[in-house]
Amino acid sequence: MGKYVERAVRVFLNTGTRFPGRIVWAIGMVKYSAARANMELGLLDEKRAKAIMQAALEVAEGKHRDRIVVDVFQTGSGTGLNMNVNEVIAERASEIAGVEVHPNDHVNMGQSSNDVIPTTIRLAAASAVINELVPALEAFISSLGIVEERYANVVKPGRTHLRDALPVTFGQEMGAFRDAFSKDLSMVRSALEAVLEVPLGGTAVGTGLNAHPEYPRRAVAILAEKTGIPVKPAASRFRAMRLVTDIAMLTAAVRAVAIDLWRLSQDLRLMYSGPFTGIAEVEIPQEVPGSSMMPGKVNPVTLEAAMQAASYAIALDSSLVQASLLGEFELSMGLPLAGYAAVRQVEIVAEALRKTASLVIERVEPRVERMRELAERSQALITLVAPIIGYEKAAEVSRMLYEGKSIREALKAVGLSDDAIEKLLDLEKLVKPGIPSLEVGRKG
Repeated sequence: MGKYVERAVRVFLNTGTRFPGRIVWAIGMVKYSAARANMELGLLDEKRAKAIMQAALEVAEGKHRDRIVVDVFQTGSGTGLNMNVNEVIAERASEIAGVEVHPNDHVNMGQSSNDVIPTTIRLAAASAVINELVPALEAFISSLGIVEERYANVVKPGRTHLRDALPVTFGQEMGAFRDAFSKDLSMVRSALEAVLEVPLGGTAVGTGLNAHPEYPRRAVAILAEKTGIPVKPAASRFRAMRLVTDIAMLTAAVRAVAIDLWRLSQDLRLMYSGPFTGIAEVEIPQEVPGSSMMPGKVNPVTLEAAMQAASYAIALDSSLVQASLLGEFELSMGLPLAGYAAVRQVEIVAEALRKTASLVIERVEPRVERMRELAERSQALITLVAPIIGYEKAAEVSRMLYEGKSIREALKAVGLSDDAIEKLLDLEKLVKPGIPSLEVGRKG
């Protein structure tokens, strides 16, 4: 443990909350890029530079993870993380090079925590979005599209306020979510663009003092090349060091994904309720017992896990909003929390999408006869006959439905012919635009 970290761990909080591996990877890559840029610019000797680069890559690969010990809840600039990594790299680089490598003079050359940490958290968040969230969302949308098409003609009751409404198809319901997640994906991609602007080279306050004039451009180019993440120099390093509202926009977009995932999971969970006393409209194969006490009981465990993950993701967005308020003048003071919240939010939502797609969406099967039976029993079907038989008789039909008669029996009792009833209750027509009563004849 280096001198700085030895002192820091005594004054920072010790909650056990460590930085995600992706943030450690990101800062390792920043240190690699800085050393290489300084070497190419003639500021850092080749022997030390290459040793730092090797050690930085080892940090990025997680080989020294047990030595990155500082808590997330530390100084608002993230200096604790920067110096922890500087000291780990310096010690390892000294071993590699056989000469002293200093954590500040060499590893941190041309840098400040104030530009390194804002760059690190943006790189980490962008990596999580590009490598995890976007592929997970694309696959999720594709799975929903398959279900939408496969069950386009499976009629079921619609519900509003948890009460009977006019019929829809299971495909229409899934299509609504496919469209929602498609729009969420567009928002995520749009928000990502701003996050790709990083302030590396801004040093302490954004001016770039004590860094070579060519260093920012070169270091960021190396960072993009080495990571495959298309980061670019911020249009304003001053903005990217003092504000994290671009990251807040990203987590807001991811929050939208979480909200829609929560809603979809809740709807499917309700449709799965039963098997004998609930709605019981869908089957979702389950791989684990649902109860330690009740034999044969199976529960929608993946959906419930996804809902909890979505709730946590929404909370992480709130944490980031609070973190983005911290700071004055030239620097944000909530950087460690902002980075933690953004990266964990993206990773958690991506995992929830993957599991929900593979274990629920791709396996869900509508109980077609049950759906149709419930659709035909829906009190909302009275809406169709009121223009034909009038309000009083429609109210009488409603009373008969409550007494247990079927909609067909009730309509026959108030004088509708079999032919008229068949035309009115053609469920396949009721899930499309149109005015069914015009085919039967409106009450004069």
